[in-house]
Amino acid sequence: MNMDFSFYMPTRILFGRGKLDQLATTPFLPGKKALIVIGASGAMRKHGYLDRVIKLLRRNGVEAAVYDKIQPNPVSEHVNEGAEVAKDQDCDFVLGLGGGSTIDSAKSIAVMAVNPGVYWDYIARGSGGGQTPSKGALPIVAIPTTAGTGTEADPWTVITRTETNEKVGWGAPCTFPALSIVDPDLMLSVPPRQTAYTGMDAFFHSVECYLATINQPTSDHLALEAIRLITKYLPIAVADGGNIEARTKLAWANTEAGICESLSCCISHHSMEHAVSAFYPDVAHGAGLTMLSVAYFSHLARRNPARFEKLARAMGRDVDALAESERPMAFVAGLRELIRNVGLDDEKLRNYGIQREDLPKFAANAFYSMGPLFDITPVELTQHDVIEIYEQAYA
Repeated sequence: MNMDFSFYMPTRILFGRGKLDQLATTPFLPGKKALIVIGASGAMRKHGYLDRVIKLLRRNGVEAAVYDKIQPNPVSEHVNEGAEVAKDQDCDFVLGLGGGSTIDSAKSIAVMAVNPGVYWDYIARGSGGGQTPSKGALPIVAIPTTAGTGTEADPWTVITRTETNEKVGWGAPCTFPALSIVDPDLMLSVPPRQTAYTGMDAFFHSVECYLATINQPTSDHLALEAIRLITKYLPIAVADGGNIEARTKLAWANTEAGICESLSCCISHHSMEHAVSAFYPDVAHGAGLTMLSVAYFSHLARRNPARFEKLARAMGRDVDALAESERPMAFVAGLRELIRNVGLDDEKLRNYGIQREDLPKFAANAFYSMGPLFDITPVELTQHDVIEIYEQAYA
């Protein structure tokens, strides 16, 4: 456990069933005109969530404009376009309503609404300009409708630059949400496979933050609890999306995982997945992580087994019956079982048209676009190692 760390988590979180109604009365809204950012799928309109949010804001004296073009793997051109809408509409803050892609986009739009240039000017990796957003960002409000990314509790936003196939995570103190409302009732409408994808994303956030070399006491505690909750309740929610106990437990596990990402960090498992979905944007993030996970964590557990026994215990594995040398791989066995229990064991890279000859360019892209996550991975990985992990996942 790392006992030399910083702790900064400035987001006010309202958590629980029915909490969305507090949007009408909360004194913590940071202005009188909001840009509501939603996805292009139409789900927020279909389920009535957008109309409900607009009405609640109006009762609190807040008017709203809407930007509705966000894709599941969001792109920088929509960030720039959404920022222009925020400026044209004189918005005081940006409200992300939906899944992680929508809230991530809201964060990035909030930055570009007050800073010059284009979004990629401020990205610190790959072809990014590495500039500092000197004017910060408009305040951000997050209302998640999936339990996946934890973006309501961290500063990170993941956006793709399509012309260069770079999918890069970035964040700053100004991109922490000022207010997040986590209402599990909004997650009852998520279909089974998306429930599985998003739940596995939250699971891997927790695992990676626990393994990262910058782990710390609070992130460890929250990560292990999130792993326990997801292992137990994700299969239940996939099988019965109306089970509100399971939805509530997963919503909290997801928020825990987001807090972990503020206090610790994901590792190179995420770098490797970002490369896949940068080139193949039809790959859902949670699906990509799942497809790589058994090969990736097997590689880490063999080379640096130190923290894997506790991960296995958090998943409910009976490690005491195993020889000490076998205990780290009990986590991998638990992972295989969880993937099977949530119906994702049929996910294969080749199902998305990915070719074996793509794998070296994925490896190069992972280091180029998201290299710093390799620096905090508890095993030193070369490009050769990464290609080997891709190969094992592809087999």
